[in-house]
Amino acid sequence: MPEYLLESVAGVKQIEFFEIKNPCLGICENGPRGYCLGCFRSRDERQYWGQLEPDVKFQIIKACAQRKRRVQSKRRVGIAGDDPVLQDDLF
Repeated sequence: MPEYLLESVAGVKQIEFFEIKNPCLGICENGPRGYCLGCFRSRDERQYWGQLEPDVKFQIIKACAQRKRRVQSKRRVGIAGDDPVLQDDLF
């Protein structure tokens, strides 16, 4: 398992009262950068999800949200490689 998945925040573990649910949406298809097009996790993040500590899962969830925002902003600007944004015809 990659070391970055095992690191905890500043060496302090926080007690979680609720299980952090798996963010899988069932799409499970890799995009051009290797992240899932549904949940935006890397292959390692998906593979080792069940073995990770809650604080690491929380970091992954935050990273996924950032990846999703980045993809959405590129789509709005129209610079995403395979997913061009088309303007609706005005007439």
